[in-house]
Amino acid sequence: MTVTADRLLPRAASLELWLHVSVLALLLASTVRYLTAHGLGDLGAPILLTAAAFLVVWFARLPGRWTPARAILVVVLFIALALLAPSFSWLAAPVAFLVMRDLSLGWATGSLTLMVVAVSASWTRVRGDLDPTVLVGPLCLTVLTVVCYRTLAAEARARQMLLDELRDAQADLVAVERRAGALAERARLSRDLHDSVAQHLTSINLLLQAAEQDWVPRPASARAHVAQAAVSSRDSLADVRRVVSDLAPDGVEPSAHLRRLLDEVVAAQPGLRVDLAEHGTAPRAVPTEVAQALVHTVRGALANVRDHAATDRAFVTLTWDDGQVLLDVGDHGRGFDPRARPERRLVPRRGHGIHGMQERITRLGGHFTVESAPGDGTAVAVSLPLPQEIA
Repeated sequence: MTVTADRLLPRAASLELWLHVSVLALLLASTVRYLTAHGLGDLGAPILLTAAAFLVVWFARLPGRWTPARAILVVVLFIALALLAPSFSWLAAPVAFLVMRDLSLGWATGSLTLMVVAVSASWTRVRGDLDPTVLVGPLCLTVLTVVCYRTLAAEARARQMLLDELRDAQADLVAVERRAGALAERARLSRDLHDSVAQHLTSINLLLQAAEQDWVPRPASARAHVAQAAVSSRDSLADVRRVVSDLAPDGVEPSAHLRRLLDEVVAAQPGLRVDLAEHGTAPRAVPTEVAQALVHTVRGALANVRDHAATDRAFVTLTWDDGQVLLDVGDHGRGFDPRARPERRLVPRRGHGIHGMQERITRLGGHFTVESAPGDGTAVAVSLPLPQEIA
């Protein structure tokens, strides 16, 4: 026989314990009462054997698939005890809990109905007359009990479904955040590679080309170009190691080191004369992310000047203001119209360009603007906030 395990009550260790205690107490009290009132007599032996069988089945430990069959067998033994001796009717309370816990709604309702009928018939036989309240009262109480537990079970299942959906939503959110973090990290690494390694390699290429042209007519200039290319290659190697190692840029570095890096970037611009100026009082140290953003912005902006501005002059101005650092990189070259095809201006085919610089600055809470007009040069303006303890 197969019974659907649509159980009305959850399994709980405390409920199990109290059910066992109640069964032992009621079974012992009912047996003692019967033997005290009637002795062994004709029914003594059947009652004791049925009570023993009831006790064995109640405490039996069977595999899960036998749980409904065990509950039905307990009901059958209870009905037998109740018909033999009405005093065993008090076992109806723990048996009802077992039935509602281990049987489906249909089987539980049928079993409880049979239990009520058996108890009512037993008490009617003892009293000698039919009392309607003995039948109707327990029957109504049984129906109300089943309906109440059915409602509670439905609400418990609904809450469990909501909890499961919440866990699933949280798992989905974690997965989305993980994917978003991976994409953001990929974008950051791509920006780092473009703004550091790619620019260094471009400078090395231009320096070596210039050295090749000057090798015979101007050997001293050629050696200077080669020396500068060697410096750029070392810087490129350092950037590669930083990107591969994915060092967390959460420290600070001396502002003098930042100025030295800017001097090296300015010097590594073959064919381009750059005027670097610094105003205000520099703090002793700046956040590493801020320093990296300034260096990458200067390197990228000067690369754009060298490649597109058709001029050999540019300027870089670093200004330390109250709680922020300002950077201006500009030229007096041919300029362009920022409103014309901005998507091509901001995302050139060869790399991130202005768009990558803008993303880096915005991510740090700064402001990035580009001002240009045809024939009137280009100016890149950056402002980055500084922490209070540094500013």
